[in-house]
Amino acid sequence: MPSDRSTHSPDVHAASAPRPTLRQGGKRQFSDFDFPMTKAEAKVRITKLRAEVNRHRYLYHVLDKPEIADAALDSLKHELLKLEQEFPELITADSPTQRVGGQPLGGFKKVRHLKPVISIEDAFSVVEVADWQARNEKLLSEAVKGYYGELKMDGLAMVLTYENGLLVRAATRGDGLVGENVTGNVRTMESVPLRLEETSRRLPPRLDVRGEVVITKAELARINRLQERLHKPPFANPRNLTAGSIRQLDPQVTSERKMDFYAFEIVTEVGVRTHAEVHKLLKGLGFKTNPHCEELADLAAVERYLKRWESKRESLPYQTDGAVIVVNSITQARRLGSVGKAERWMLAYKFPAEQATTKVKDIIVQIGRTGVLTPVAILEPVLVAGSTVSRATLHNQDEVDRLDVRIGDTVIIEKAGDIIPDVVEVLKRLRTGKEKKYVIPKKCPVCGSPVVRKESEVAYYCSNTQCPGRSCEGLYHFASRVAFDIDGLGPKIVDQLVEAGLVQDAADFFALRGADLTSLNRFGEKSAQNLVAAVAARKTIALDRFVNALGIRHVGEETARDLAQHFGSLSKLMAADRAAFEAVKNVGGVVAQSLADYFATKESRSLIEKFKRAGLRVESVQPKQQGALAGKTFVLTGTLATLAREQAKALVRKLGGRTSESVSQSTDYVVAAEHPGSKLERAKKLGVRVLSEAEFKRLLNS
Repeated sequence: MPSDRSTHSPDVHAASAPRPTLRQGGKRQFSDFDFPMTKAEAKVRITKLRAEVNRHRYLYHVLDKPEIADAALDSLKHELLKLEQEFPELITADSPTQRVGGQPLGGFKKVRHLKPVISIEDAFSVVEVADWQARNEKLLSEAVKGYYGELKMDGLAMVLTYENGLLVRAATRGDGLVGENVTGNVRTMESVPLRLEETSRRLPPRLDVRGEVVITKAELARINRLQERLHKPPFANPRNLTAGSIRQLDPQVTSERKMDFYAFEIVTEVGVRTHAEVHKLLKGLGFKTNPHCEELADLAAVERYLKRWESKRESLPYQTDGAVIVVNSITQARRLGSVGKAERWMLAYKFPAEQATTKVKDIIVQIGRTGVLTPVAILEPVLVAGSTVSRATLHNQDEVDRLDVRIGDTVIIEKAGDIIPDVVEVLKRLRTGKEKKYVIPKKCPVCGSPVVRKESEVAYYCSNTQCPGRSCEGLYHFASRVAFDIDGLGPKIVDQLVEAGLVQDAADFFALRGADLTSLNRFGEKSAQNLVAAVAARKTIALDRFVNALGIRHVGEETARDLAQHFGSLSKLMAADRAAFEAVKNVGGVVAQSLADYFATKESRSLIEKFKRAGLRVESVQPKQQGALAGKTFVLTGTLATLAREQAKALVRKLGGRTSESVSQSTDYVVAAEHPGSKLERAKKLGVRVLSEAEFKRLLNS
């Protein structure tokens, strides 16, 4: 793997604005794996999806040993459901879409539920929510009389049974028909009333209440610190910890873990008219209910509720992956009933996931600003983290080989924040035999020059230093957010300026005039003035941003900051030789030689002089004070619950530390958040200290 992934990754613009790229040999080809499917192809795909979903459901629900994230499994199930809806004649009784839950584990007595605890249909967009409403209103022959919104807490489903007001049994969901009797453990939870509060409403002798047992993110962090001290494996997420705690044979262990039971449904008939009244009654009976549940008048209110909690969910103390929308009228809910194994009157809306499954339609290469050839997977478009993704970086040939990713494979992709998606796993059991292996081309697909690989490096390079592909990528990088951050100067505009002959190097951006632009497509007088003004606003730039913007091989954001801090000014930096560069902290021989080579060339010095003539001013840097994290290197992996990734990096730098994109012997800490990647495994191999998010924040505040 490369020492600095950002150096070898496609520009972030590639994720949001795909550009025309060439396949090996320079010819555009169409994939053999495009939809739509024939019935025969759908049958093969459905069979494989069922086997894969069943396997992962067994690992998760029965063995508590998940191999993939919930979001990825949801994505597989959603694809299966859609295919079965398209080909209903292929639905079979043993399909995962026709069943719920998993088999109960041994060690507890089995309990048959009074009424089956059946599943809820998933929706992944507001369009699907609107479709659900349309189907229901067609069945009802009238409008739905409002909804009730409930946050979908990530925990363990539970059914509590009360007889004459006393708790007599607590059972897990199990397979939906039969669960496990865990009464002894549940009785230890303070949030579960052992006797119901008195109410003026006449209640039946037996009352069955459904809800969720939940553990907070803070409690997960506390338990995992204890696991670490005991040299035991950590729990992957709060749901796994909840399941493990409830299934303890010793109730004393359960009592030592802080869990809450949130009630949300009364199975027994109690004479209420709406779901909102159910929640009010539950609270009156002494149950804890989620304070963020809400009556919603119509579909517009539902959409506002979903959007609000999608943006605020990270602030919640527990994990949530969505919300449950319920038809508020009990009468209408009963009339709707259920279909197959799902209730018609409720819908589980899933917030945009940071992982999803999709198919690799093709693999192409992009030429980076330093001439690196980066394999990029062209994907069947899929919604991930709130945006539609159609490509993902594969980094280099070694990564392609490690993952064994092939054209036609079904893969799990992951996207965090603004980072271009990664392929994190190949689901090989879904292969049909038609998949094609990929190998980096021997000639550059842009200019036809030989492709070379240097010893001790994983990257392949175009040998032509004047390759047009390299030139454009360098310009994209120069204008990007991490460099000059020029508003409105994206890849498409850069391509247009290059094709028109207005820009040959980055210094030409500062010579652009409004009159030059108005003759181009998509440019009016106002948009031309806006771009010229945006460029002019960047005529003063910090030294580290300028160095990063130059696109020097092996020099990314962190190295640029180290150089700026060490030398203080551009003139001193340009006067340095290899030995002076090697004296900079965190700069090794390879990077030092690359810097020395760059500033020694006539072309590089001429470009910097051209910047000065254009009026560019590079600000010098004052030496920074020593911070609490001075000299410490951090690597972040996974999705942080309470901080944006860039915010976390900025806090580390503010305290004198530095961040890196790769784990090495020089890494001091790896911060492992939700869904950590391969960096966590490498950290364990190298013996690098791993911090949870809570530990990381304590270190920042110490």
